[in-house]
Amino acid sequence: MTLSRRSLMAAATISFGGALAALFTGDAAPAPAATRGYGPLVTDPAGLLDLPAGFTYRVLSRAGAPLRSGEGTVPGNFDGMAAFDAGQGRVRLVRNHENRATAALRVPPVEGLTYDPYALGGCTLLGLDPAGRVIAERVALAGTAVNCAGGRTPWNTWLSCEETEDRAGTAGYTRDHGYVFEVDPADPHRSGAVPLTAMGRFAHEAVAVDPYLGVVYETEDAFTEPFGLFYRFLPARPLGGLGSLHAGGGLEALRVPGLANLAVVDEPGAQFPVEWVPVPDPSASGTPIRLQDFGPGGITHAQKLEGCYWGNGGVHFVSSYSRTREGSPADHHGQVWFYDPLRARLRLDVVFGPAADVRLPGDSPDNICLAPDGGLMVCEDGGGAQYVFGVTPGGEVYPVARSAADIGKPGAPEWAEFAGVTFSPDARTMYVNAYTPGTTFAVTGPWR
Repeated sequence: MTLSRRSLMAAATISFGGALAALFTGDAAPAPAATRGYGPLVTDPAGLLDLPAGFTYRVLSRAGAPLRSGEGTVPGNFDGMAAFDAGQGRVRLVRNHENRATAALRVPPVEGLTYDPYALGGCTLLGLDPAGRVIAERVALAGTAVNCAGGRTPWNTWLSCEETEDRAGTAGYTRDHGYVFEVDPADPHRSGAVPLTAMGRFAHEAVAVDPYLGVVYETEDAFTEPFGLFYRFLPARPLGGLGSLHAGGGLEALRVPGLANLAVVDEPGAQFPVEWVPVPDPSASGTPIRLQDFGPGGITHAQKLEGCYWGNGGVHFVSSYSRTREGSPADHHGQVWFYDPLRARLRLDVVFGPAADVRLPGDSPDNICLAPDGGLMVCEDGGGAQYVFGVTPGGEVYPVARSAADIGKPGAPEWAEFAGVTFSPDARTMYVNAYTPGTTFAVTGPWR
């Protein structure tokens, strides 16, 4: 169903829910231009990134350029990213590379940082000086596969997620894949390249860490049947700092009693009690987790579980889309869910579409982050021109950035998607990736 204009939730919950609905369905009256965001986007004469007047961008990194460390070339397929305070105005950016076995620009293998020399993905690390100039660029993790998104920890490390479940012997790999890896931005050699096996082996997308209890929530990006699950990991050493997740813990999957698939819920504000069921075999040694036997009550699935972040006392996560032609029980162009751990309840905040034309801006939400004004930034991963949208705390939707590529024009770059949107510790700079051709932008301007 297309979301009708309504109150999506109580004002004490997530204030930008109605705006997101308007963004993805066009079903709300536009706000006056003077109060919506930063104004219309201005065409970039360089043909890269359209931004509002008063904003500028700097290209920090491009795939194929030499790494400043001398370790090789900058890998391709830029994806999830986070910014960390390096002190005295400096910033460290950790960036994922979603490289599969056929990737043209691999993450160069580096001694002490390589898990499987035959896997081409991983992370790179950019160091920025107080003026925002790149002063260092190096490998932070190598030998991993299909590093999609992830999440930061309360102790300021990055959890990089492999969006695959390929086993050793597949695609030339010498080790099993489908794990989460911790990356220390201050010194990657301190974290190394050791999988967090207790957190499960599946097609990870993103994680969010409860900063009070240390529980780690994980999304599974499965776009074909059987669809993925939403997990929580209960660490044996919660909030223990770098390396503490290697102490192990328990992995559980979300069950909504009587609800086999989240896609069938189409009423924003609908709430459900939930149960957490222990995963029989987190290593998926014989059967993928989403196919394992969870007992008489079964387990709850969803197609394309992607963005995941902590805020408002709980965890928000995204189902990017659902398609009946691919075996899902219902169609939509995106959902945002909120799990309240104190009440053990799940709430649907937003339903997107299905729209008649998925090339319209706003289909298939992916990476999400909080904006400096307390609103939201949304990376689009759909058809047509690609956008980063903002949502104000007051519920107004506005464009922040658009790929300036003329899609389909010979010679024009075709951004596959935006990804990895994040803000500097001082909230003065937005960093965002174009997936391909891999490009990292720093956007400055009159951020509120």
